[in-house]
Amino acid sequence: MKRIFKNIALYIGILSTLVASSCKPEIEGFQPTSGEADFSKYIAVGNSLTAGFADGGLYLEGQQMAFPNLIAEQLREVGGRDFRSPFFAENERNGSGYLQLKELVNGQPVMEDVTDNLAYREPGKLSKHMGDIENLGVPGMRLDLSTQDWFGALNMYFERLLPDTDVGTKTYMQFATEKNHTFFSFWLGNNDVLGYAMNGAVTNEGDPTTVLTETATFEQVYRGFILALTANERKGVVATIPDVTAIPFFTTVTREALIAAVKAASGQDVQDIYIETGSDTRRAATDEDLFVLPFASAGLLGSTSTENPLPYGLHPDHPVESKYVLDDGEVTTIQARIKAFNNIIEDIAEEEDLALADAHAYLNRIQNPGIVYNGVAVNASFITGNAFSLDGVHLTPMGNALIANLFIEAINKQYSSRIPKVDASKYRGVKFP
Repeated sequence: MKRIFKNIALYIGILSTLVASSCKPEIEGFQPTSGEADFSKYIAVGNSLTAGFADGGLYLEGQQMAFPNLIAEQLREVGGRDFRSPFFAENERNGSGYLQLKELVNGQPVMEDVTDNLAYREPGKLSKHMGDIENLGVPGMRLDLSTQDWFGALNMYFERLLPDTDVGTKTYMQFATEKNHTFFSFWLGNNDVLGYAMNGAVTNEGDPTTVLTETATFEQVYRGFILALTANERKGVVATIPDVTAIPFFTTVTREALIAAVKAASGQDVQDIYIETGSDTRRAATDEDLFVLPFASAGLLGSTSTENPLPYGLHPDHPVESKYVLDDGEVTTIQARIKAFNNIIEDIAEEEDLALADAHAYLNRIQNPGIVYNGVAVNASFITGNAFSLDGVHLTPMGNALIANLFIEAINKQYSSRIPKVDASKYRGVKFP
């Protein structure tokens, strides 16, 4: 996905969340074996999660901590060979730029943009990477756009990986299926829901990344992509789509927190926040409505203008715009579409005898009640939960390590392999100043 937002100072407290389960380390004497799979050339197909996007940007440390890189390191124990990623050079290590936590002011996080050592060769275009790679993750890649050749010119992360002659002429599906691989991981489909959800279920004209993909389109493209990857009896692992409405991007800025912030700042006895819904109605928000994370930093709540002197969001005739909130009906629609997509993924995985990593179930477990891994609490709390980075969508290094283990568990189960898991306790959560 593209850069999500800039500086934020949220109306939240930094609180710990109780967690209720544990993860055990590998048993001593574990003997690695490849089982029924050939891991000699592993490729990773996917979007920003596969690429290592984090903290609102793509940068070298995030690339290095991407879950496929962690899987590939473990595969060396069972016949895996080189796994190359399109890393930024050291002098361009900050890539597209990203967010870092600057300080905590009265318990509130203050972010800042990292703007040095960037990797732009010109505005909107990153430095090219023309070497052979096996991590094929492209931030912003959607399943429905993976068959569109023009997307290479629109998406700067994909454009970066293509020779100039292929930009606008080669699809991502073509790019990903010509690598002569022996094994693959496949995690696409998140953005076919997430882009729409992050935009408050508002589809912007001319912006295909804000569209909610139709179920029939999803099934057709998913099946075609998997059939291409499994040609010649090649094996792989696919992953389900998480409930995007349960990530910190949608769960951090609550109605209760917004009301409390207004009361604290103005002394007004505010009772309601008014929203504009997708059905073109205006009403008081409920706890079932989800405000997007950037709304906290937009500075709009309670503001007035010449065009509308009523306080923004605090009066029914000046409601919070739909793009900043998912109303309860939109949440239901999104969750139903995710369920339909996951049914397709599960069916195709079974038909093609592929390993299935159930990211939907796992990340729901991370959200509630959370887990304890080797004594470290991991949950979906923003900043303190260790799983999600500062953009509230993508994973921390520890979150990537845990996802790598989810994939490894699925591979071991399907192919009778014994790939050692990653020690996720060696990887950090959010980096504090």
